[in-house]
Amino acid sequence: MDTNTLLKLLVETESPSHDKSAVDNVGAIMAEESRKLGAEVAIVASQKTGDHVIARWGGSGKPILFVCHMDTVFPLGTIKTFQYREAEGKIMGPGVSDMKASLVISLASIEEAIKQGADRSITLLCTSDEEIGSITSRELIQTLAKESELVLVMEPALISGALKTWRKGGGGFHVKVKGRAAHAGGDHEKGRNAIEEMAHQVLAIQKMTDYSKKTTLNVGAIQGGTVSNVVPEECSVEVDFRVLQPGEGERIETLMKSLKPVLEGTTIEVTGGLNRAPMPFDERMQATFGKAKTIAAEIGIDLTAGGTGGMSDANLVAPLGIPVLDGLGAIGEGYHSDREYIFAGSIPQRVKLISTLLKNW
Repeated sequence: MDTNTLLKLLVETESPSHDKSAVDNVGAIMAEESRKLGAEVAIVASQKTGDHVIARWGGSGKPILFVCHMDTVFPLGTIKTFQYREAEGKIMGPGVSDMKASLVISLASIEEAIKQGADRSITLLCTSDEEIGSITSRELIQTLAKESELVLVMEPALISGALKTWRKGGGGFHVKVKGRAAHAGGDHEKGRNAIEEMAHQVLAIQKMTDYSKKTTLNVGAIQGGTVSNVVPEECSVEVDFRVLQPGEGERIETLMKSLKPVLEGTTIEVTGGLNRAPMPFDERMQATFGKAKTIAAEIGIDLTAGGTGGMSDANLVAPLGIPVLDGLGAIGEGYHSDREYIFAGSIPQRVKLISTLLKNW
């Protein structure tokens, strides 16, 4: 397999999450490349997002499951100004790290394992909506994970090359305040200022952050009012929250949905909640990483562990009690920006690592 040629094709086949046909174009490439390697391919149709692709290779034992996503955060046309480029040992382009390179690494690892005679059942799942919450793929990920001995989530590695052995969980809330509109000059006292009420709520929400527990809340967007001479009737905010400790997500949900108005005559509506549970570095993760580290050492790779406040589909697998390894993708930086790149040399390094895991797990 010519990994660079395939990577260039995938990066230049843009696939923003909300463009079904664009994501399906990547799905068609992944399905065809999988068939070339002898896989049986199934397409799981989705009306709201791109279709999901499942490729299966027969072998002994419960399968090892690859989880990749085909969607990116970049809108169509980005490739015109942020072009695929190779220079000074780096490969740049929209989605090259998160996670077009991972699609290539997955296929190349499977191809190499087959060449080495690995007798292992393998499943490759390529989803279409990870960047927007894995809403249509969540059930599919968890169903396939329950059938598997090990799940490899192919998110990009940390810049050190470390795997992501812990992740914060989290989600979001939409908070809407309703007041009463009035003329700001003639009837000011008859109004109930929704923005004023929201100011109280923003301070209360921000104070729910507890750094000692690694719990954070961020009011990241606010909208309210119409013009300055009208007492604003409505105001809304979007809140991001992240948690590391089990049970914290539920605690924050309870607090958020217990918010009460401060000003008489206003109301509060809170929707949303936990999207992904945390993935702690618990005993199961320690054992899974320890086994991977031992296998990697046999081929001269010193595998290291790290973590991140970001979330991935590994957060959907870890609570099921199934061994999972995350961050097996390419090494680079700047993803979700026009600085996104990977180190070209990390592709064969990761292929060597993952094909050995497939053979020796």
